[in-house]
Amino acid sequence: MYYLCISKVEMTTERDMAHDIRHDGIIESIEGRHIRVRILQTSACGACQIAAHCRASEMKEKIVDVESDPKGLSVGQAVVVSTTDSVARRALMVGFGLPLVLLLVVLVATFLITHDEEVAGIAALCSLVPYYVVLWIAKERISRNVAFGIEVKSEE
Repeated sequence: MYYLCISKVEMTTERDMAHDIRHDGIIESIEGRHIRVRILQTSACGACQIAAHCRASEMKEKIVDVESDPKGLSVGQAVVVSTTDSVARRALMVGFGLPLVLLLVVLVATFLITHDEEVAGIAALCSLVPYYVVLWIAKERISRNVAFGIEVKSEE
């Protein structure tokens, strides 16, 4: 049995033809310029009437940290959090693409050297530990390159 679920992402075209990825959310807290927004990320199936009876539907609640001027914003307010398509692609590459490439390169290289599948598998998995440790250490630098916008949700 096959399911097709497409993420429910609203795309808008700006004058410069860049795409924004937008999610509705609720402000959880405001501390200086640091705004925490709770978003409900749903698959396209999430809004379906029979989604409760289907295993393909998926809903996840996430907290997004936004650095912005909190002027005119308050806790509990409905907002729209957005980022550019290129920032999202870069985040996916760093979070999933590069680790996959690292895993496969170490797996193949270790297998070619040792001819032992178990050793190759363990080495490949262990190679991800330093990668994610470096990401954790560099999280401040990475966060400067990942920018989210926030705007008050308009009443429709």
